[in-house]
Amino acid sequence: MIYRFRVILDNDTEEDIFRDLEIRDTDTLEDLHNVITQSFGFDGTEMASFYLSDDQWNQGEEISLFDLSEDGSARLMEETSLSDTVHTEQPRLIYVYDFLSMWTFYVELAEIAEETEGIDYPNLMYVHGQIPDTAPEKSFEADTEFDDFNEFDDAMDLDDYDSLDFDENWN
Repeated sequence: MIYRFRVILDNDTEEDIFRDLEIRDTDTLEDLHNVITQSFGFDGTEMASFYLSDDQWNQGEEISLFDLSEDGSARLMEETSLSDTVHTEQPRLIYVYDFLSMWTFYVELAEIAEETEGIDYPNLMYVHGQIPDTAPEKSFEADTEFDDFNEFDDAMDLDDYDSLDFDENWN
């Protein structure tokens, strides 16, 4: 079977930037990583991870390019087949490339089709938009409950040692 994905750059530009690609369901997430990096013009040498996602694009379990965990327990792209990860009930992934620049992509399974004879897979089907020179900046909005928070505004006089309530001979 062939998985057809739409890979959309998460950005705030006026133009949508995405790639439509096809890949065999027996290929790995590392194969998908390679076709995404190539189709967007990256050299593929930076760290990357896929994250399982729900319908609201909430980030779930990480599947990494390399195991950087201390206990060697990370789930790896090269060991994870597409068919074990993506299917009609779980059609969405978040892909992050280059953790310094944080290129973030939404990857959605658009269709499952039969393999077409004479086509080499993976296959880049459609390109829309040019990727910018730098990754779009993320805007994180704080919880309004803490808008007036000042960590230094606690009315404590640090020069008044008698009121600090600590044992100066603690060791």
